[in-house]
Amino acid sequence: MTHFPHPPVPPVSRAALFAFLDGLGIAHRTVEHAPVFTVAEGEEIKAAMPGGHTKNLFLKDKKGALVLISALQSTQIELNQLHKAIGGARLSFGSADLLEASLGVTPGSVTAFAIINDPRHAVRFILDEALMQHGMVNFHPLKNDATTAISSADLLRFVRALGRAPEVIDLSAAGAA
Repeated sequence: MTHFPHPPVPPVSRAALFAFLDGLGIAHRTVEHAPVFTVAEGEEIKAAMPGGHTKNLFLKDKKGALVLISALQSTQIELNQLHKAIGGARLSFGSADLLEASLGVTPGSVTAFAIINDPRHAVRFILDEALMQHGMVNFHPLKNDATTAISSADLLRFVRALGRAPEVIDLSAAGAA
């Protein structure tokens, strides 16, 4: 059984996130930049950082279940078909208030790292198979004014250290409407 350090108590700061990654022995590199709110706004940043760049979706299904999707930015996801690929009821975007209450981040700053703010595992976390094929993956470190790169293997280690089993799904199937 692998021993992991205890995660910090939410809401987690960027410094506490980085300290947790350091405690796990996870190498990470962060580039500070102006806040970005869309995939297109971050193109210049992405050009300077190798690896898989992401789009992250905070969703709620018709039955109230919450889902965080971290996908490769180029993966085409049809929201009205996604529930078929991941199982569950039809999905729509979760509100800003629900996002902040559930994951401690604001719209534009949705990131895989936000699961550190969900110690009760109220939000199902799904990773795109296409994203995980990249050696390095890039996410905002809880705010959209920086991008942090870690290896995809270390992302899985981060997920496991939070007491979660990584759920990697081929989300391209959700784009084939």
